[in-house]
Amino acid sequence: MPKKAAGLTARQVQTKGPGVYADGGGLYLRVTPTLARLWLYRFQVRGRRRDMGLGSAELYSLAEARQKALAARKLVAEGTDPIEARRVKRSVASIKAAKEMSFRACAEAYIEAQRRGWRNPKHAAQWPATLAAYVYPVFGPLPVRAVDVGLVMKALEPIWTEKPETASRVRGRIESVLDWATARGHRQGENPARWRHHLENLLPPRSQIRRVEHHTALPYAEVGDFIAELRQQPGPAARALEFTILTAGRTSEVIGARWSEINIAEELWTVPAERMKAGREHRVPLSQPALAIVEDMTAIRVGDHVFPGSKTERPISNMAMLMLLRRMGRGHLTVHGFRSAFRDWAAERTDFPSEVAEMALAHTVSDKVEAAYRRGDMFEKRREIMTAWANFIDRQTKAPNAVLIPLASQGGE
Repeated sequence: MPKKAAGLTARQVQTKGPGVYADGGGLYLRVTPTLARLWLYRFQVRGRRRDMGLGSAELYSLAEARQKALAARKLVAEGTDPIEARRVKRSVASIKAAKEMSFRACAEAYIEAQRRGWRNPKHAAQWPATLAAYVYPVFGPLPVRAVDVGLVMKALEPIWTEKPETASRVRGRIESVLDWATARGHRQGENPARWRHHLENLLPPRSQIRRVEHHTALPYAEVGDFIAELRQQPGPAARALEFTILTAGRTSEVIGARWSEINIAEELWTVPAERMKAGREHRVPLSQPALAIVEDMTAIRVGDHVFPGSKTERPISNMAMLMLLRRMGRGHLTVHGFRSAFRDWAAERTDFPSEVAEMALAHTVSDKVEAAYRRGDMFEKRREIMTAWANFIDRQTKAPNAVLIPLASQGGE
């Protein structure tokens, strides 16, 4: 048998001058006139001779080039053109990379998909703001499939004890985005931001970091004196706050109130479903003091907002009433706390069923009570409790312009 050629040596690879040199098995070293050294695999498939580049000799050693040539030679033995196989592989990888989404891209897609379902504009704005502040700098550009527990912890740990409420919301938002990405096929496996049976083992619960702070409420016995003071304050914010107290409404519901929602003749304010927390239309019976506020606001009516802000066609801001409390030296109180005062008063000083008070607060109640509400009798009971609430307040109010309302039969002091 003829003796097999010894092939190239590692030294020859580095010292050969311009030319093409065989190593055996179809592998060649090509040295250009500029002394660039390139590996070449020469083969024949379906009667056609082809040359396939295997890379620079500066990057791949002789042993590595032989391995690459062997892999290509196996494909040829199976009738596959290794150049075409490589092209297909690169194309698939390119398509896969194009389809692969970063965490930030997934978050933006999730926010856009959910935005129409978020009735509170402030809530919709907080999502991108918190992610941009605390998450994107850590792993926003990374592929969403690469987000793991370590990255989630890196984003959360710096704020977990300093800003526990914010951190908790950020964690939930990361979890929602990752769930969306999994459902869309952009990642697989468990959600690394899940709290239960997962991050709860790595991070202390919020209850151990900071005692839960409830909305500070003024005792209901002091609400009348407060309103007497409030009536001395000028501006739409003061009128809006008094209206909020009298209707036991939420801040967002009141500042967004429009004239098209008010029916003075029927003493009724109808808040549309899209502005309600529960996503259901809420009819609010207006007591005489509440109606008086509405009538006062007609004197400065501009646009469709009942409580207009300083800018045209804009209502007062969601901070206006809170800032008013601070100016009054009542910064320890919250607007939401007056809803608690109403609930305490209803439970301790009246005989109204608890469901009536809950529905006055627009809380979700049982199907049976909801059925009664649809028939209208619950609405009339709510009118009675709101009239009694206004009466209770005004009987406590020492302001000279106090409006006294007769006690409802079921809702006395």
